[in-house]
Amino acid sequence: MYLVVNIIGVIVYLAIAWALSKNRSKIKWRSVGIMVVLNLVIAWLLTSFAGGRAVVKGAADGFNWLVQVAYKGINFALPNWVGATGTHPAPVNFITSALLPILLIVPLFDILTYIGVLPWIIKWIGRGLSFITGQPKFESFFAVEMMFLGNTEALAVSKLQLTTMKAERDVTLAMMSMSCVTASILGAYTQMVPGQFVLTAVPLNCINALIVTNMLNPVEVDPEDDTIAKIGNVGDEGGESEAAAEETGAVESNGKRQPFFSFLGDSILGAGTLVLIITANVIAFVALAGLIDKLLGLIWKPLSLESILGVIMFIPAWLMGLNVHTAWDFSQLMGLKLVTNEFVVMGEITGKINHFAPHYRAILTVFLTSFANFGTTGMIIGAFKGMVGKEKNDMISSNVGYMLLSGILVSLLSAGMVGLFVW
Repeated sequence: MYLVVNIIGVIVYLAIAWALSKNRSKIKWRSVGIMVVLNLVIAWLLTSFAGGRAVVKGAADGFNWLVQVAYKGINFALPNWVGATGTHPAPVNFITSALLPILLIVPLFDILTYIGVLPWIIKWIGRGLSFITGQPKFESFFAVEMMFLGNTEALAVSKLQLTTMKAERDVTLAMMSMSCVTASILGAYTQMVPGQFVLTAVPLNCINALIVTNMLNPVEVDPEDDTIAKIGNVGDEGGESEAAAEETGAVESNGKRQPFFSFLGDSILGAGTLVLIITANVIAFVALAGLIDKLLGLIWKPLSLESILGVIMFIPAWLMGLNVHTAWDFSQLMGLKLVTNEFVVMGEITGKINHFAPHYRAILTVFLTSFANFGTTGMIIGAFKGMVGKEKNDMISSNVGYMLLSGILVSLLSAGMVGLFVW
């Protein structure tokens, strides 16, 4: 019975995107169908197929290994904060166990960009995704790009494209930006929730972002506009790589390659800034949510922000194939994530999630693995404001509701698809 409910849930999430579409007649159903089938195959391969499970387990173990290496640096500077394995002395605080390893992982990904490996991977996966799904080249490229670089970083790298294409496509990118995660902080996630489902969520979110935006905001792209804008005189294949390299500092504005150790120093400082930003956001949003709960409690003691959003999210949670009690608990966590962020919820369930039923553990982890929350909308609008004109920025700002809806639907679809194969 619960499997049937889960199947109906995936259909309902797609139906919501269709019902709220800006132009249903322009939805490319063949492309949507191909992407849905592709994601179901990926979800099956990574959760039910022995080889697929081995791949995601190996990748999760790899991120955990990187985190263990990061603890060597943490122990050198702060020997009383964390032991060699990150679990002693206990309890290890959130900043030490989840955020400080970012100081190693971000520079590592930047080094891969500096030597050209990461831009090459992004380019060819993006082109392959466009060929298979029939989606526009740049939207496919951007979906892969933000999977590795993050939303604001991918937008910054794509500044030239944003300024040259029409405003409706910029809105699409803003909506897609709600659904990504940054590869450089996957190590932090895998320390708090099951890593195999974190890494399963990443490609599913990438494709589901294309599905949802194609349905909510269908835009016809003429063949002459279906290109990837390039900078400099780099020929047909190298524009994306050069843009990414320049944004990360690998290439300076004058076209010369930045000295490696200068580049590495900038990367480490950037990683430190990221740690501070996440820490500040977590502290502020948890405190603000607590304040709102206190104010609501003055009206009626059991009333809280979680309970209000929990009521709204209960039906989508139940459609994951959960019993009523578990669906209610899930809906509370979904509401908390939307108000704060995924780190807050992961922090609450760390140590408990491995005792949950397999189905619940899988869908909860996948739903949490995205940047979809209220705070991200402001971050994306701010990023666009510095790169595009007032007309485009006003259009993006007027679609905040669609941005948030897009992020929620992508998370629901990814979780629902994984839930079909994990019981």
